[in-house]
Amino acid sequence: MTIGMVVLIILVVLLAAFVAAFVYRLTVLRRGGTAAILRVTPAPGGSGWRHGVVRYGESSLVFFKLSSLRPGPDSRLSRQGIEVGSRRGPVGNEYDIMTDEIVILEISDGDDTYEIALDRGALTAFLSWVESRPSGRSMRGRPA
Repeated sequence: MTIGMVVLIILVVLLAAFVAAFVYRLTVLRRGGTAAILRVTPAPGGSGWRHGVVRYGESSLVFFKLSSLRPGPDSRLSRQGIEVGSRRGPVGNEYDIMTDEIVILEISDGDDTYEIALDRGALTAFLSWVESRPSGRSMRGRPA
């Protein structure tokens, strides 16, 4: 085998791995969830927004970025730790990726702060999910 053939085989294997990662991520995203736009704050101006899919679990919310090849979620927020702050509409250059129907919530989970942009239906689902979480008191008696 020549060096050129070895290089070609390595490139084909790398391309196959990239395609497999892409197909896996696409499969994960197509399993369902709620469309959302999320950014870690503080972020300057209208930058840092990432389109993706949010899934609600019993104990956490997970966010999958559309443009990531990571096998798992890109962000995970604990249901018990989420604190909802202020809400606002898009401003300035945020209108490039959002409409007037979008509501932006400031949320925190421990020391991490985020802004999440949701349409009105998704906002209702998110707030319902947060508000219906079990209290810390009722969680104490449960076995792990």
